[in-house]
Amino acid sequence: MSLIWFPLLFICLGGFPFGHAQKFSTRPAVVNIGAIFTFDSTIGRVAKIAIEEAVKDVNSNSSILQGTKLLVTMQNSNCSGFLGMVEALKLMEKDIIAIVGPQSSVVAHIVSHVAKELQVPLLSFAATDPTLTSLQFPYFVRTIQSDLYQMTAVADVIDYYGWKEIITIYIDDDYGRNGISALGDQLAQRRCKISYKVPIPPGLEVSRSEILDRLVNVALMESRVIVLHVNPDSGFMVFRVAQYLRMMGNGFVWIATDWLSSVLDSRSPLPSDIMQSMQGVLVLRHHTPESDKKRAFASRWAKLTGGSLGLSSYGLYAYDSVWLVAHAIDAFFNQGGVISFSNDSNIKNLEGGQLRLDALSIFDGGDLLLDNILHSNLVGLTGPIRFNSERSLVLPAFDVINVIGTGFRRIGYWSNYSGLSTIPPEALYDRPPNRSMANQKLYAVIWPGETTVKPRGWVFPNNGKQLRIGVPNRVSFKEFVSKVQGTENLFKGFCIDVFVAAVGLLPYAVPYRFIPFGDGHENPSYTELVTKITTGFFDAAVGDIAIVTNRTRIVDFTQPYVASGLVVVAPFKKLNTGAWAFLRPFNGLMWAVTATFFIVVGIVVWILEHRINDEFRGPPKRQLITILWFSLSTMFFAHRENTVSTLGRFVLIIWLFVVLIINSSYTASLTSILTVQQLSSPIKGIESLKSTDEPIGYQVGSFAEHYLSEELNIPKSRLVPLGSPEAYAKALQDGPKKGGVAAVVDERAYIELFLSTQCKFRVVGQEFTKSGWGFAFPRDSPLAIDMSTAILQLSENGDLQRIHDKWLMRSACQMESAELESDQLHLKSFWGLFLICGVACFLALLIYFFQIMNKLWRGSAPDSVTGGSSDMKSGRLRRFISLIDEKSDNSNKRRKVERSLSENDKQKQWGNDPQTEITNRNSIHNIN
Repeated sequence: MSLIWFPLLFICLGGFPFGHAQKFSTRPAVVNIGAIFTFDSTIGRVAKIAIEEAVKDVNSNSSILQGTKLLVTMQNSNCSGFLGMVEALKLMEKDIIAIVGPQSSVVAHIVSHVAKELQVPLLSFAATDPTLTSLQFPYFVRTIQSDLYQMTAVADVIDYYGWKEIITIYIDDDYGRNGISALGDQLAQRRCKISYKVPIPPGLEVSRSEILDRLVNVALMESRVIVLHVNPDSGFMVFRVAQYLRMMGNGFVWIATDWLSSVLDSRSPLPSDIMQSMQGVLVLRHHTPESDKKRAFASRWAKLTGGSLGLSSYGLYAYDSVWLVAHAIDAFFNQGGVISFSNDSNIKNLEGGQLRLDALSIFDGGDLLLDNILHSNLVGLTGPIRFNSERSLVLPAFDVINVIGTGFRRIGYWSNYSGLSTIPPEALYDRPPNRSMANQKLYAVIWPGETTVKPRGWVFPNNGKQLRIGVPNRVSFKEFVSKVQGTENLFKGFCIDVFVAAVGLLPYAVPYRFIPFGDGHENPSYTELVTKITTGFFDAAVGDIAIVTNRTRIVDFTQPYVASGLVVVAPFKKLNTGAWAFLRPFNGLMWAVTATFFIVVGIVVWILEHRINDEFRGPPKRQLITILWFSLSTMFFAHRENTVSTLGRFVLIIWLFVVLIINSSYTASLTSILTVQQLSSPIKGIESLKSTDEPIGYQVGSFAEHYLSEELNIPKSRLVPLGSPEAYAKALQDGPKKGGVAAVVDERAYIELFLSTQCKFRVVGQEFTKSGWGFAFPRDSPLAIDMSTAILQLSENGDLQRIHDKWLMRSACQMESAELESDQLHLKSFWGLFLICGVACFLALLIYFFQIMNKLWRGSAPDSVTGGSSDMKSGRLRRFISLIDEKSDNSNKRRKVERSLSENDKQKQWGNDPQTEITNRNSIHNIN
């Protein structure tokens, strides 16, 4: 009985070396290691043979340990934490320097305390509990992939198929609980969740009736995706009970972790009744890359076992664990390490009775050996054996297999490097990592029920519960949704018909009942209605609910069945085409600038033509009339004055182009004004409405209030709640001066219905938000996805339009041939033309005055100036003015003409031909 207390002494011990030590030679003849696992288990039977063969191979290889023999002592833990502790202590009495194992995560948690106390490394080939990698267990080294990666693979598979909620069935111990906890964390990162957890008692004491009770509850749940993380004995019982309950048929998804693949690899083929109960199950298996070394060992394995026991991945990891510790011991000796043990002072101080506590010693070289293990870099049967900074094996990967018929087939791979693929992970390591959804692939799956159609993953719960659907109890715009008079839970309207039609397209029954929300006196707050879903008061909300940002943060919406957005509606007046309608194409500034440019261009052309063109000379009154006539006649391209100077023609060409554009624009605008009825409103849209201080109406309960105050920063004092279309009309007709509003801001769907009977108002400006109406469901609800698909079907087959026409088709006033007043033509549309014309005038004048100044300086003789400087300046000014006003001297031209005539008439005399003389004189007179 004293042995019962023996393991309890070591859970709270601290390690301090004792003075006594046993010393060995640097390279002893034998090195003792231990192995702890359950001999009579699926993993243990394979591991026992693999460890024995690994020890043989190490001892027969002269390149390792250099003559030192490796001796392994095996202890059976029987998957019991208590027995595993006892067996570990027995091993420690034999001067063990490393232990391969334990197999069970439960045993590993307990034995790791002993390993830490005595500084003996544990190399576990099967304990996959993710929490074992914590700093609490520094001497625990996992030589297989952690369940953290396996659960990441499971989460990726679930996300790949688009499922959002799952059910987990697991062993209620460290292995099961911690594995499912890791799965929950990974699912949360993908916006998925575990909706129901089913723990199973560990060990063999679980009965069929207990599992039956648990699976009955699972069958009543909404989710149909089940992850099974158990041991083989309880797992096969779960499958048999699930088959009995018809939970292995259409619509169900079963995903088993690597416990099942270890059985399929080592004991295949299984009995037909067991295989029949697992058809369509997805299974994960530790991936080990193909290699010549692995194939050779598999061939050798078949000879050793005679085909009675298959080689699973656990056997490969157990084999590599022995080689890993052998390489670490060899490096330990090469570094001068000496195998020695020291007594533990804590143990010495304990009164152990008949317990042989003094036989337990601390391995002095434990730290060095552990460091060599963690810094190993070799290639084994399972591939590269290296550890990362978190003390996990690098390049984690799993096979994804599908149970079919009497066996299974691989449908793809998962690796932490690239996710799901149909290509072996080692072929992807040379490529850049790509975890995009488009790159995730698996082969086709035969699902439970022998179907290739991907299961939906959920059904409506078969437990008699009805959905509580909140419906707004509206008092206005009842065409969308309204309660039937004299009833409590009956509703009608456009939104209700759309919901009922969509539910009718679902491939399963959805029991529901409508619950009115609101007091019936005014429209309720839709934000409060949506919030009721998050508290669980409602299971969904149906009605004219706008999909806006603050609501999408707390619930999921279906596909919009109505496109909508906020618009501004305002009163208008018709503009008559009166006597002064011809002035409306241009605004006042445009008219002023255009008239100014007509005058300016006339003056510029007069300045440029005055000296050389007789048509621009004469008395001042005549010249003023010429300027006005010339400038205004260019509007009709009817000017009769010719321009002879190059600069004048340049300015005129530019100006005629400007006049052409202005005439064309004016004609087009005036045509529109005279042929189309124009409507005028002081409000042009939301921007002009914001710039005023006038009150704005909105519908009670609508999100428009929040948007106007929070997004557009319009003071709440300007916002006026209105409860009905009649209130809209009255407030708009009264206007701000009589206590009404300048405009109403509401969703387009409501406004279109309002305008179908109110022809005195119009939508002004553009729709300034884009949204739609949808049905609200709790976050990650699969019903929202199916309802969205049903709404799309309604849209495609025309039923949605027919429902719309039934409730919302009205004789709309907006069908009249009338348009809201278009904007007048403003200066901003033509300033570029006026700028070009102005620059042309300025350049022409600049060149002209430069020419005049040049003539002024050339014509000023030095001796002509006899007075002072003031007389000189005034003289130059008079000379400058006279140059501008005087007619240009054409004597040079006259001499050229006379010379040309004399040369042409060399054979004639002036007096011999009177007629020719008269003609020549007339020519000369015309030149003058």
